[in-house]
Amino acid sequence: MDKQPHRFAGPPGQEDMPYLLTPGPLTTSRGVKAAMLADWGSRDVEFRRLVSDIRKGLLGLAGCNDSYECVIMQGSGTFAIEAALGAFCPKAGTRTLVVANGAYGDRAAAILSHLGRPVVTIDKGDSAAPSADEVGAALDADASISHVWIVHCETTSGIVNPIEEIAREAKARGKFCMVDAMSSFGAIALNMGAGMDVMVSSSNKCIEGVPGFSYVLARRDMLQASRGMSHSVVLDLHEQWKGLETNGQFRFTPPTHALAAFHQAMKEHAAEGGVPARGARYRRNARILIEGMRGMGFSTLLPDDQAGPIIQTFLTPRDMNFHFETFYEELRRRGFAIYPGKLTKRPSFRIGTIGKVDETVMMNVLSAIKEVLANMKVTDLAPIEA
Repeated sequence: MDKQPHRFAGPPGQEDMPYLLTPGPLTTSRGVKAAMLADWGSRDVEFRRLVSDIRKGLLGLAGCNDSYECVIMQGSGTFAIEAALGAFCPKAGTRTLVVANGAYGDRAAAILSHLGRPVVTIDKGDSAAPSADEVGAALDADASISHVWIVHCETTSGIVNPIEEIAREAKARGKFCMVDAMSSFGAIALNMGAGMDVMVSSSNKCIEGVPGFSYVLARRDMLQASRGMSHSVVLDLHEQWKGLETNGQFRFTPPTHALAAFHQAMKEHAAEGGVPARGARYRRNARILIEGMRGMGFSTLLPDDQAGPIIQTFLTPRDMNFHFETFYEELRRRGFAIYPGKLTKRPSFRIGTIGKVDETVMMNVLSAIKEVLANMKVTDLAPIEA
């Protein structure tokens, strides 16, 4: 009989399940899990207060003044992205510039094309950051651009883009700046007062909630002007906002348990020390993981000055004994679920460093990786040539 691999203890409250080392869904705390044990009436006064607390708290985390609103949307982050693009991006006359350096920028451009909204892109591939000067030059060269869409942390590679500098270039030219902060918000500082008009994120990322809803923070005057712009009934951001403002209720059944879990996650986020402390823990996780992987012989896709603390991309070893599917399954048997696949053009794999995980978890996953590589008889960790 084959010897079973050493199994590290799983997260508190789910010891028989793996740590989720992905960019979301991710490992959550026992308190967040426990918050979902109660049932909520979607129209009850207690639940409406909870939703109001979430909306106010998110605006505070983003540095918004009283000219901004928070609109919660049922569904994953892409639901809110499409809702925001459909609400604010012009149907004709002017165009939206999507600054893309990975799959999620590409997805925004694809949504706009599908909606028939005029769109133009800056394509930086999947491992280079756009500069503010590049965006400024593109805006100067094309007077038809009225809106700019940029991803904060592009989880295709883990790269962090200079959104504040890009926002300044956009605002200096009178353009609207819209930010996808899906996998960064709550851990990487973001101040919407620095020139960002719209920001989109979701419940199951750095606040450490569970999947079920996403949200859009936007200037109130933009929301007011978006009436009738949406292509959809369900994704109509203006009507969702008006419903929440009128009676605190969702137009359609909300994910009550996910919202209750997120409310608890926000309390835990504040208790940890907010964005600075959450980001510091993730940076420690990333440093331990990267140093340990490089110590074994792995190479990272990104240089240290571009890699953020959210997810780390490692180049696939050229050793003929390395098979990612085996590597993935063996790590999962040992208690760690990494991201099951690649999005970059170069052969690579990704390991997330966010969620309710710490240095101990990172050290344990490094030990598990060493064990799996030894069992696979992988010795040459130099990357496959580009």
